[in-house]
Amino acid sequence: MSTHADRLSALRDQLKRDRLDGFVVPLTDEHMSEYVGAYAQRLAWLTGFQGSAGTAVVLPEAAAIFTDGRYTLQVRQQVDGTHWAYIGVPQTSVAGWLGDHAGQGARIGYDPWLHTRAWVQEASKALAERGAVLVAVDTNPVDAVWPDRPAPSTATLSVQTDDQAGQSSAQKRAGIADWLAARKADAVVLTALDSIAWTFNIRGKDVDHTPVALAYTIVQADGTADLFIAPEKLTDAVRQHLGNAIRVRDRSEFAAALASYAGKRVAADPERAVAAIFDALDAGGASVLAQRDPVVLAKALKNPVEIAGHRSASARDGAALARFLRWVEAEAPKGGQTELSCAAKLLEFRQASGVLLDTSFDTISATGAHGASPHYRVDEESNAPLELGQLYLVDSGGQYQDGTTDVTRVLPIGPPTAEMRDRFTRVLKGHIALATAVFPHGTNGGQLDAFARRPLWEAGLDYAHGTGHGVGAYLSVHEGPQRIATPNYPGGGPSEPLRAGMIISNEPGYYKAGEYGIRIENLILVEDRDLPGGEAPMLGFETLTFCPIERSLIVPQMLTASERAWLDAYHARVLAILGPQMQGDDLAWLTAKCAAI
Repeated sequence: MSTHADRLSALRDQLKRDRLDGFVVPLTDEHMSEYVGAYAQRLAWLTGFQGSAGTAVVLPEAAAIFTDGRYTLQVRQQVDGTHWAYIGVPQTSVAGWLGDHAGQGARIGYDPWLHTRAWVQEASKALAERGAVLVAVDTNPVDAVWPDRPAPSTATLSVQTDDQAGQSSAQKRAGIADWLAARKADAVVLTALDSIAWTFNIRGKDVDHTPVALAYTIVQADGTADLFIAPEKLTDAVRQHLGNAIRVRDRSEFAAALASYAGKRVAADPERAVAAIFDALDAGGASVLAQRDPVVLAKALKNPVEIAGHRSASARDGAALARFLRWVEAEAPKGGQTELSCAAKLLEFRQASGVLLDTSFDTISATGAHGASPHYRVDEESNAPLELGQLYLVDSGGQYQDGTTDVTRVLPIGPPTAEMRDRFTRVLKGHIALATAVFPHGTNGGQLDAFARRPLWEAGLDYAHGTGHGVGAYLSVHEGPQRIATPNYPGGGPSEPLRAGMIISNEPGYYKAGEYGIRIENLILVEDRDLPGGEAPMLGFETLTFCPIERSLIVPQMLTASERAWLDAYHARVLAILGPQMQGDDLAWLTAKCAAI
């Protein structure tokens, strides 16, 4: 097997053959996905980096990997610093670095199916100042030197019935048609895989942890659609479900189809549709409307069926996690347990429900110093034993047909230190502050982010990630457009106003490099709030995730009376929801964990 150094060398040789002086390798696919299929894992193959966000740039004499604050420790553990420079974003952009490091007159290659048009414009401008140019490639040079690159998945689709989705595909496409009519547009190109799955009430198995299929679609102004997908992925049942209003075409026909809209007004999302799509529409003579995918917001506003499904999935998932936490508390102090053995045991508890379809992401099973990497991913090389004196952090979730879960809990292996308890309690106080927030319509997540950070800020502490991300309905565990983050943190920037029906995570944390990590994560639902005597329409949150929050890590004296009341009420709900699913020693453990603080 070639080493990562060999692969870097092979890519440089290929770039010489292609008459290129550099190449940019992002971690995404042709759909600008966060989580991608094995065939698109070019960054991991080239560098060894296993995170879910990053970019590499390869020049003849230099190479750099760009990651945000979530991966500061992880990238140094996984990527060889003798060959790669570690660059932090957003402090330094890929385009800015290229502008500083590309040679005079250099030709820097990029794959137009893996970048947005905005990035192409930014990088081109930065390079132009050095007399260098950005060059679109027809064939990705990484693919040319990746001998055993996996083929795209051939898994067949499944149907998400109207009873499960709460709305038919015809109704959803009618909503898109109305959106097009309001903009006097003839069609919209949908490229985000979860948007396509949601629109047609279909699910797939082409990406680990996210039930989507590799496809494109163009929805017409009359509500009909062209679905570009490998035909072998459709069973007779799926074809019947799609019906006559959806024309199924081979995925390979998509690029050519874009050239057939001469004189038409076609909408495409500048964040989710890659540069190649805009280029093809322009070349074909279409009038392109740069508009956000209309499914993004519609999908985020969960209907009553989706909300009820999530509650059901969350109750089932919480019971599995509670059984696991009891097991860790009993077994870890004896020795012999590792991060991998714990992740496997948690999967067993989830699978025992008989309805788990997948995990919603790679379980973050992190003990001791590994917990200080917010997106740590355990493997055979990094696998560490759980030892006395450590904190064990587990961030995990399940994919069920009725909902997608995501929850983080922390427990001590043996007695925790006073500092651990102080930090945990501050994180809890921030979690409660966000959970109990009440705010007017029009408020965005960025305006709420400081609620969760204040107890840490008061001690001169912080965490380098956003506080909340949207979650799909048996779809992506990371879903927009809503989020809780400020521009200072990954995922920050302009933020969508929160609306009733959105599901979002509440996950403040604290990380001490080399020692431990803390995060408390529940999913919460945005809901309307009618306040007595209130004059403005208000919103608040309903907590959806139920699993005990570790009592031994809480300093009760640091909690206000209202915070204690919230915690006691939360644990009473945990017992009411999980208790009927437990028995014997499990129920006794749960009852003790849920006693008033």
